[in-house]
Amino acid sequence: MEHRKIDRINELARKQKTVGLTASEVEEQAALRKEYLDEWKENMRQVLEGVVIQHPDGTREKLKKRMN
Repeated sequence: MEHRKIDRINELARKQKTVGLTASEVEEQAALRKEYLDEWKENMRQVLEGVVIQHPDGTREKLKKRMN
């Protein structure tokens, strides 16, 4: 995510705590937060796909996707 978008998220959070947000700012904040979380989840998914478990006997296996 672009640094300016993260700065905007923080700016809106500070404004929300002090004077409150307008309806359009609330929508903007929600959209920015969703975008941030979606990118974070995708990054975490990529990290987990690269994880390899090494057992005491030396064998290695990729981390399996958990099905809920």
